[in-house]
Amino acid sequence: MTTLKNNVQLIGRLGNDPELRTFDSGKRMTSFSMATNETYYNNSGEKVTDTQWHNIVAWGKKAEIIDGYLKKGSEIALQGKLVNRKYEKDGVTKYITEINLNELLMLDKKEE
Repeated sequence: MTTLKNNVQLIGRLGNDPELRTFDSGKRMTSFSMATNETYYNNSGEKVTDTQWHNIVAWGKKAEIIDGYLKKGSEIALQGKLVNRKYEKDGVTKYITEINLNELLMLDKKEE
């Protein structure tokens, strides 16, 4: 039995429309932001909503499906793994954490 040691499961809404890219090799990738909310009551009894933002990346056929069916505000459940990477922009090294999507479930009701 294989144990997943880097596994993330989230339910939330897309914060922007997916951006589909095609590379010179023909490989396709889409990326989008996703918001997850946690609601709780603080010590004063006030209702507080805490929103966390996540960067999501999908490759291949999943990227094409996401681009074709999802848009800003779509609700989804996903499973993936955390990936840390760095890149350089204008001479400054930037660090980013993304979720590389493995499984996706679209939760919006079917439009009539």
